[in-house]
Amino acid sequence: MLVNAAGTSFFYPPIKHSFVRNYFTKTNLQFAANHPKINALISRKNEQTHSLFTSCCHPPASQLKAAAAAVDGHTGIGILEFFQGKNIFVTGATGLLGKVVVEKLLRSTSMGKIYLLIKAKDKEAAFDRLQSEIISSDLFASLKEKYGTSYIGLVREKLIPIVGDICKPNMGMDSESIDAVRKDVHVIIHSAASTTFNERYDLLVDSNVIAPQRVMRFAKTCDKLLLFTHISTAYVNERREGIILEEPMIMGGDDGAVDVADEISLLLRSPPNNNDATTNFFRKIGLQRAEMLGWSTTYQLCKAMGEMCVNEIRGDVPLLIIRPAIIESCYSQPLPGWIQGMRVLDPVIVSYGKGMIPAYLANPHVPLDIIPVDLVANMTIAAIAKHGNTHVTMAQSTIYHVASSLQNPITWFDAFEYLYEYFKEAPLIEGAKISRVKFFDDFEEFSKCLRGEIMRHYGANGDRKMLRQCNVKAAYAEQLCKLYEFVGFLKPRYHTGNIQKLIEEMSKEEQLNFQVDVRNINWKKYFQEIHIPGLSKYVTN
Repeated sequence: MLVNAAGTSFFYPPIKHSFVRNYFTKTNLQFAANHPKINALISRKNEQTHSLFTSCCHPPASQLKAAAAAVDGHTGIGILEFFQGKNIFVTGATGLLGKVVVEKLLRSTSMGKIYLLIKAKDKEAAFDRLQSEIISSDLFASLKEKYGTSYIGLVREKLIPIVGDICKPNMGMDSESIDAVRKDVHVIIHSAASTTFNERYDLLVDSNVIAPQRVMRFAKTCDKLLLFTHISTAYVNERREGIILEEPMIMGGDDGAVDVADEISLLLRSPPNNNDATTNFFRKIGLQRAEMLGWSTTYQLCKAMGEMCVNEIRGDVPLLIIRPAIIESCYSQPLPGWIQGMRVLDPVIVSYGKGMIPAYLANPHVPLDIIPVDLVANMTIAAIAKHGNTHVTMAQSTIYHVASSLQNPITWFDAFEYLYEYFKEAPLIEGAKISRVKFFDDFEEFSKCLRGEIMRHYGANGDRKMLRQCNVKAAYAEQLCKLYEFVGFLKPRYHTGNIQKLIEEMSKEEQLNFQVDVRNINWKKYFQEIHIPGLSKYVTN
């Protein structure tokens, strides 16, 4: 069925939401250590019961510092006051969001040290990655300009690389690093994750379900910890309809529940190797499990399980969960348009700019829930200051949706209109035919239209070589649309009430220096003057 701007909406059949059952022992905080199936997996990965992270020395609220002065509309949250002298531990600091958070903390606060967990073979290699991927990044140009010749000294004093890997026992850290971070850290930001939608199921479980628990177990041993921040995704809630409130995903629920033990036992069916047959097996089983349990991708299923598990084992550790929608390039600070690598929407944008997507599989009226990365970073920092300042044990985790679908929606139709206006004047390939996209709700009809348009554009006409090239282009476009199909027909809208409260509590100066209000975004300007030029400059060259 072809759908134009005046068409009606169409959605998948409703699928009942699922939850993860509780398979965690509360005595030793090990991941399901009392379950024989999972014990086998843990043993295989050398996750010993004498982990350095099993002792719990997180102080009770009564031993923490006295609460800061009451916040009112004039004094603000106290972002700068909170971060003064605070030491932060960050996983995933070389990723898009982690890097922007680190830059913002350095540029706008007087925090103490930032310990960066970096995957590397030794300390020298970790320093090399710090230099090449963070210190020398274009993102840090404003800092370089601000501090001039003292810039290198500043970042080397403030940024402390720690050799580690969240997928290894004790996060791959040596005992010296563990002791140093455990004694110093006030805030943990767990941003590291595998973000490939349909990666191998075993790899996604390891990085997005088991690894966050390693970080939380470590958090429970930190002497001065005030807050644990877990970066999740809005798409842990995907197929529920209506407005999704900022509520934690709690363990339990008997109807259609996801059994974590059963899910992990699937990973024991084949030896962990990297041959094509094993890779295909784990990808296939991951997609099957995700679809059966109510998610579109293996990534979403594993992020949902990871969030639930961290919430379950946190004990008295205050937990802040950030759920961003589709993160894209910076809107304003420190560098408009800066982005690292292709994000969710970017392969679609680039392919459309090359004339390869004359049709698309989506509902044109569905909001494309995107959010610039600098707003996510600012919101994360502001929320940490607010909840870190409370100095009390949270009865439950606090959730922040970082999304645009309710406060400042942009539909798929709007987005492709902005792309059309831009690329018809400046296509990415000379001579590329850029036309307004045709929307479909049926894959077969979409595929037929797509292939026909591509064949006509390139004039295949029986030329076998050209025919093969057209088929390759069409297959790639189909794969893209199929992979992101769930975004094109997304049913929920993400409530952002906690961000609105945050904005109300921020002082005018804080609102200016830590911009978090998605209502201020001009989407046409963002696409045509910021994001597409940023893609060209920092990704596609």
